[in-house]
Amino acid sequence: MTTPTGVRLDDFYDLDATLDPEERMIRDGVREYVRGELLPHVADWWTEGTLPADLAPRLGAQGFLGVTFPEAYGGAGASATAYGLLNREIEYVDSGLRSFVSVQSSLVMYPIQRWAREEVKRSWLPRLASGDAVGCFGLTEPDAGSDPGAMRTRCRRVGDDWVITGVKRWITSGSRADVAIVWAREEGGDGRVLGFVVDTDRPGFQAVDIKTKASMRASSNSKMAPHPRQIRWS
Repeated sequence: MTTPTGVRLDDFYDLDATLDPEERMIRDGVREYVRGELLPHVADWWTEGTLPADLAPRLGAQGFLGVTFPEAYGGAGASATAYGLLNREIEYVDSGLRSFVSVQSSLVMYPIQRWAREEVKRSWLPRLASGDAVGCFGLTEPDAGSDPGAMRTRCRRVGDDWVITGVKRWITSGSRADVAIVWAREEGGDGRVLGFVVDTDRPGFQAVDIKTKASMRASSNSKMAPHPRQIRWS
């Protein structure tokens, strides 16, 4: 719909004109899929406070996860703008669903791609892009929130291993994750903040869903704590 002067009511600043053909194609394809396949069901998911177990592989099969990453790692090599458009279309359906996509694609896949060893990248990124694996991002804490400066989770060297001690909260996909990016402050020294790629099947890892939520209900948010409050990581 446009105004008498030709201004589109859904695009006041004519941003659509700045998109290239691939970005428009990605946006339109995502819009068609999510409004046809997700929107009709999201009210039930919200009421039940659940996220479908098969959502990750379904979105992965559509190419919605890690869309900006190189094809060698399972991505599509698309632009950051295309990624933003993809998230906007999913947000139209539900913020919890968008949270799953953006956590998987940005907060989990990006630090692995940016800082992990090549064998770690090859092991995790294609599986995360396809939805065969789910990741979570362990930063937020009960007392510190998402402030790394106030972080209480600690890590220390024990021989060739690292031991992580602490509690995280409101972690999207925490109870479903196959891999967790866990942030902790090093004990001693200059207290630098370190990130760890943690397989969630390691002894000591525990995540429990938070059910008492008034929002983001079609999303899995967890309290994530080592049990008994420690993870040993080589």
